[in-house]
Amino acid sequence: MTAEDTTFGESVRAVRAGEFGADEAADRLIDRMTDGELLGLLDGDSPRRLLPLIPILLSRRPFVAGAVPRLGVPGIRFSDGGRGVVIGASTAFPVTIARAATWDPALEERVGLAIGLETRARGANYSASVCVNLLRHPAWGRAQECYGEDPVLTGRMGSALTRGVRVHAMACVKHFALNSMENERFEVDVRVDEHALHEVYLPHFKAVVDAGADSVMSAYNRVRGEYMDVNRALLTDVLRHEWGFSGFVTSDWVFGTHDAVASLHAGMDVEMPLRLLRARDLPAALRTGDVARATVLQSAHRILRTSVLHAATREVATPSAALIASPSHRALAHQVAAESIVLLKNETVGAARLLPLDPGIRHLAVIGRLATRANLGDHGSSRVRPPSTVSPLQGLREALPRMRITTNSGRNARVAAAVAAAAETAIIVVGMDHHDEGESVVTGGVDVGVLGRSLGSGLLRRPLIGLAHVVSRFVRGGDRSSLDLRPSDVRLIRAVTAANPRTVVVLIGGSAILTEAWRDRVPALLVAWYGGMEGGRALASVLTGSAEPGGRLPFVLPTDAAHLPAFDSAAKSVVYDDAWGQRRLDGEGHAPAFPFGFGLGYTTIEHRLLSHRFDDTGGSADVLVTNTGDREGSTVVQVYAADLSLDLPVAQLLGFQKTTLQPHTPAVVTVTLDAGPTLQRDPATRRWSPRPGEWALLAAQHSPSSWAHARPLRQTAGTDAESG
Repeated sequence: MTAEDTTFGESVRAVRAGEFGADEAADRLIDRMTDGELLGLLDGDSPRRLLPLIPILLSRRPFVAGAVPRLGVPGIRFSDGGRGVVIGASTAFPVTIARAATWDPALEERVGLAIGLETRARGANYSASVCVNLLRHPAWGRAQECYGEDPVLTGRMGSALTRGVRVHAMACVKHFALNSMENERFEVDVRVDEHALHEVYLPHFKAVVDAGADSVMSAYNRVRGEYMDVNRALLTDVLRHEWGFSGFVTSDWVFGTHDAVASLHAGMDVEMPLRLLRARDLPAALRTGDVARATVLQSAHRILRTSVLHAATREVATPSAALIASPSHRALAHQVAAESIVLLKNETVGAARLLPLDPGIRHLAVIGRLATRANLGDHGSSRVRPPSTVSPLQGLREALPRMRITTNSGRNARVAAAVAAAAETAIIVVGMDHHDEGESVVTGGVDVGVLGRSLGSGLLRRPLIGLAHVVSRFVRGGDRSSLDLRPSDVRLIRAVTAANPRTVVVLIGGSAILTEAWRDRVPALLVAWYGGMEGGRALASVLTGSAEPGGRLPFVLPTDAAHLPAFDSAAKSVVYDDAWGQRRLDGEGHAPAFPFGFGLGYTTIEHRLLSHRFDDTGGSADVLVTNTGDREGSTVVQVYAADLSLDLPVAQLLGFQKTTLQPHTPAVVTVTLDAGPTLQRDPATRRWSPRPGEWALLAAQHSPSSWAHARPLRQTAGTDAESG
């Protein structure tokens, strides 16, 4: 029997043929279901005894929720996948924040297409790959899984990933909402006013919903005193009523459901990934009327409608497993890694800038504990296990087969300095790994009451503690305790740069790393992130000049951690306002080490704003961009607005466009502008209107420090703003 011979398969065929819609298909399936099958749609299918095995099973097979074999309903077949599919050996792309540094939504859509394809080839149909939580503070352990600090950049990149994933798999966006710290993610209560909530922390979620996200995953944390799975104000009033979201909501795993009935009433449709609270409580609640049948049917309809619609509109042919980590996907991983690398410094040493490496050098020293490791990032739920990896050292040896390359681990700074002194150029690879940052570990001391008092204190306490011990074998990390490098890395940089003035420092990590203690000693500095399975080759291509460093910072790099919001990884309650990152530095008058959007290339590029059109729905800006150098190069044209009536204007990114130019070549680049950052929402009417002030527009290559050449933002209807 084929899928098309089953009831679900026939529904898919009929919807694909236009005989009836997905809503009717869902209702027809519901009419065939028993109460037990309907309730089975609302949680995971695996028994709770598998709880301690989740970290192992997650990498081996999809987790299924809501399958109804009698009717051929396949259920939600879950795979994680922010940097690639976590099941089996799959393509490991650079982490999300590295891809944010490309500032290239078209490239990100290609990554989404590859992730969706590999997701389906692994037997899954649902990918929780789209993480759009804002980077409120770079100490957040899972910063590497987000797109940085800006709502517009995050919204556009997350939307692009969503569009790509949905070609083959249902796309889930997470973690809704205000999940930006790790160690206390299960309990922290986030307090936020209406302005910051709707104008800062939610617009990028709405952008991804508008891009077609099939599903939303609710966060662990509380918002305004309510856990997100029971937060009707956000799950129903905002997500469904205000935004019109018609897909389904799943819980974050195990600890993300606090009340079987209340969460269903609030709008959380599926408890993931096992049969836990809902399997125990919902049958009796339905019999006694504590939960209305209409409420169960509402969630069932959302799940089935979305599943049928996805199956009817996705690519029909099941992808071959041969496409997983295929040459084309490896090439894409290489391209993304190269375009993500951010060049922060490149000074002249002798007759020329230090990078790209002089092809005439004969002896290179590669130093540092991370030089010989692929270092793909966090070992938590987003971990991808590729069939092969390339370290920075291996990448350089492949790119420079005739060059003498000496290496040193850097554990002894004096020995490393001697190795560097004997070489013509030294490259130091330092930074973070999964021990320093990542998804937090659930420990035996966790308040297991997050699963409900009776389960936490009784039947599930031992499995939960067992889960914690199993997870702790695979996962370390959590929130960072410092934004600085390890002291041993700083000592190494100082020793090597003193021994060899031709030293390049490569930083590996998932967010901001402060550089003030050593930056002035270093002539060349790059951020290479967690670069994925091809990261070593991509880094070598940038260092040797066969590729250009195409990345731009997706966050500000301050000179002092005190210039950022306070961050307490043990806080049970936090306040989120609208001042963080570059915005906070602007508003308080602090100059950054490197501003948001900053990055150098191997050529020189000039730009000039020609004209713009803008109203409350958005607009566009035409910018003349000229490559004034002698080699091909790229830039990211960034357009910002600010209220100049303020003593210290705060830059708001409205739009951006990456472009590549041949030497001595001009081009006019059109940048699409988002009106959102210039608007305010009335909480009473839910209507949006322009923020008051003297708003002006500026085209730049990073967040501006001066508004001297800005132009008025809003013009008389039907006219353009011209720049001379």
